[in-house]
Amino acid sequence: MKIEKIKSSKNLFINGPFILIPDKFSDERGYFYESWNKEIFNRAIKRDISFVQDNHSKSFYGVLRGLHFQKKPYEQAKLIRVINGAILDIIVDLRFNSPTFKEWASITLNKQNRKQLWIPEGFAHGFISLTKQTEVNYKTNNFWNKKFERTLIWNDLDLKINWKLNKLKLKTPIVSKKDLEGKSLQELIITKDFF
Repeated sequence: MKIEKIKSSKNLFINGPFILIPDKFSDERGYFYESWNKEIFNRAIKRDISFVQDNHSKSFYGVLRGLHFQKKPYEQAKLIRVINGAILDIIVDLRFNSPTFKEWASITLNKQNRKQLWIPEGFAHGFISLTKQTEVNYKTNNFWNKKFERTLIWNDLDLKINWKLNKLKLKTPIVSKKDLEGKSLQELIITKDFF
């Protein structure tokens, strides 16, 4: 398994998240790879993680989901992978004592590159579908909890996340009503409504 560090939009390494690329074995029959191996994964991230929930979403071109996170004691770490299509995946560091607090990073995940994104607790997460049909699978280490789930607004004016809408030829993405009601980072900080 190959492991890559992640840089923020300001070109600083963000401590905690990683890109993981499983080894692939190909021959005349096709290919094989282990998409998940607890022992290898825990050794790679230097933690003992037990996932409790697998989620699977299907999104059409231009659908944007996020930016989601859960407050303590229901924080979630996630392992994201794309099994069909492609996404631009966004993470935002919400760890108050982190040197990269309030910084974001983007990573393209698709079926071909086999990249998986490990996101520890303390990050908001979202993505936009880059293809007609995209299927995303992700594991979490804590159960979904409606009461503790929060949404950071996708187009936060302070964060200035580049969702590459011009490249996608989109004026605005397709966003759910719930996600459109997300709060700005400043609102979350002022109301202490995050970690």
